[in-house]
Amino acid sequence: MNKKIRCYLFFLPLVFLLSNCSSKEEFDNYYARPGDLEDPIFQQLEAHGNFTNLTALIEKAGYKDILGKSGYWTMMAPNDNAFADFFQEQGISGVASIDSTTAAKIVRFALIYNAFRTERLSDYQSRTGWEEDNSFRRRTAYYDGFQTKTVDGNQIVVAGSNRNNAPGADYYIPGDNNNKYITYFVSEYMDALGLSAFDYQYFYPSETYTGFNVLGGKTVQADIVAENGIIHEVDKVSLPPINLDQKLEESSNYSLFRDLLETNLVEYIFDQDATDTYQNFTRKSDEVYVKVYDPALFFSPNNENYIKEADNDGQFDAYTLFAPENTVFQQFIDEVLLKNYTALDKLPKYIFEDLYNAHMVQNAVWPSLLATYSNGLDEDVRFDINTDIIEADVLSNGFFYGTNKVQESNLFYSVYTSAYLDPDFTLATRLYNDGSGYREIISNITGRYTLFLPTDEILREHGYEYNINRSEWVYTDPETGNTVAGTLARSRLLRVLYNGIVPTPNGEMDDLSGSGIIRTGDFDLAGEYIKWENNQIWAAGGEEVQIVGGEILQEEKRVNIVGFEDQNNGRTYYIDDVIDFTEVTPGFELFALALQPKGYLNFFFYLYSSSLFDQATGSIDGIELGTSYTFAIPSDAAISQAISDGVLPANSNPSDPDQRTQIEDFIKYHILATRTASDDGLINGQTETLLKDFEGNKTYINVFSAPGELSFIDSAGRIANYVPSSSNNLADRTLIHLIDNYLLYTE
Repeated sequence: MNKKIRCYLFFLPLVFLLSNCSSKEEFDNYYARPGDLEDPIFQQLEAHGNFTNLTALIEKAGYKDILGKSGYWTMMAPNDNAFADFFQEQGISGVASIDSTTAAKIVRFALIYNAFRTERLSDYQSRTGWEEDNSFRRRTAYYDGFQTKTVDGNQIVVAGSNRNNAPGADYYIPGDNNNKYITYFVSEYMDALGLSAFDYQYFYPSETYTGFNVLGGKTVQADIVAENGIIHEVDKVSLPPINLDQKLEESSNYSLFRDLLETNLVEYIFDQDATDTYQNFTRKSDEVYVKVYDPALFFSPNNENYIKEADNDGQFDAYTLFAPENTVFQQFIDEVLLKNYTALDKLPKYIFEDLYNAHMVQNAVWPSLLATYSNGLDEDVRFDINTDIIEADVLSNGFFYGTNKVQESNLFYSVYTSAYLDPDFTLATRLYNDGSGYREIISNITGRYTLFLPTDEILREHGYEYNINRSEWVYTDPETGNTVAGTLARSRLLRVLYNGIVPTPNGEMDDLSGSGIIRTGDFDLAGEYIKWENNQIWAAGGEEVQIVGGEILQEEKRVNIVGFEDQNNGRTYYIDDVIDFTEVTPGFELFALALQPKGYLNFFFYLYSSSLFDQATGSIDGIELGTSYTFAIPSDAAISQAISDGVLPANSNPSDPDQRTQIEDFIKYHILATRTASDDGLINGQTETLLKDFEGNKTYINVFSAPGELSFIDSAGRIANYVPSSSNNLADRTLIHLIDNYLLYTE
């Protein structure tokens, strides 16, 4: 109640006050400054006697009045010994040699908004309250403001982005001055993260870690209480550090890295809000341009704020930039970027975006924890902290590491690179990049892959094109001229290119002079099977059956290898055609096999005569094009045995309905649904068949597969082994195998 009355009385006319108080003396005593209240920061500094240089600079900077009154500050106050060292380092005699601008830099950068005792400096002020031991930075009163720069030969006034230029987000917020942060190293935070003196001294090798360091200095006396805040006495004068953008601008060692960044991923955009602020403050008429980084970048190197998902998130994290020095970066340009391009200005913009994101981390990368971070491409940071770093700096918006190598990014050192950095493969690259997931597969540097790569010219010959104006894929059938666009066209090309992606962990396809069969696609998302022989490769489209004049003909279409390139995660083969899938039904493929002396004829007689088979189209009831199957077809001898055992009727086309059902069930039980099994050990275990029992439940066959072995075990435990010489026949997402026994379903 008293607090409310006192506040109310404060605003009443003096006459009223005097009439309600016994005397003016009593009033003054009641409202007098408490005697036990500490002096404000400025007076405290004066009273201590060892801050004479700092107080002189505070007056020169015009901050005496601010720091001599009420407020709420933390001041990292350099003592006179710190200034003595500073004067010697700068080659000046004393405070008199420091102009008001430099004085303001020193004073304002030493001032942190709000008052923090030592125990609170390591805590993050989140929206929901204090998060203990999760902070190592605080926002200061210093900011660079507007600067005049020469851009493309013209002098313009420039402001830095104060937000990351994410797609759809504002890159400049009026009223946000882009204040710089000061970094400190307190034991509570360091211990919580598992950091040590190593992490501090990596940045400041000539300094000693004490458990409370402020940049390159030590705290001499902490928690000096003032009326308007807290003072921490430090033994070093700190000028405001530059930010990551300024570091690149000022460091000639990384000029090539910066030039490529500035040329391709930076714009200077006129901003009315910034212009109004500048003109109102300076009374000048210049227009202001904001230096804006490409929105695809992980962060804007000139943004002093952090992500700004919360106002204070810059307290608990910062950015990190790895910058290769000129010599190694030039070598990378010559050997990698320009391997297939004639000049840097011919490269697509996304290559530059990926290159720089590979060197950006949206966290403060502590030296001892470097291996635990991921870059803007979600890759491991692939630098050795002991051998690959030539410079390490704590800057105002993050950590800077100068390097003697380029990040070995997946995109630039994998089989994906063969398409990505070659203008002859833009169609394949576009599809790899458009959300298909293919890029993530073939650029996986921890795996090993073989990539078969068709040029743009080859894909266009086969009817594939991308309509840039409509942002959609187009397929025109070369034989009929019929055209489809959008999802249907894209799906066709996805399937063609997936036939060229093969996981080969043991280099299984490094030598194609022999012969073999292998499954394409990723381990998690199986593709189709392809074959090779004598440096030629083909998929089911290469063993395609055609119907000509009522006669079934099998046409071989094999793809030639015309060159190869080895990358860090495998080999790329350049090919002269597409590895095409087939659109012929597996029924016709089986028909063609039955006409050959391979042992499929007897089974096919039963299939051909059954109601499951459409003799005009070759379709089999229950079989859908584009779905994975395995046909385990009993050999002619096995069919004869099934007849002898009474499992099949002797007549392949009986009139008895029960016998016809018996045949259909027999056929369905030999077709495995949803999975394609081969003799490679990739598919094992219970596998669904096309057969349903009398209650409509699924039936299963147990598959056993190992390199060079393939067996099928029915519900009664009967084993049927594949016949290698007549098996692994390609069909639509299907393999057709000959087995030496028949399979029988029993309940």
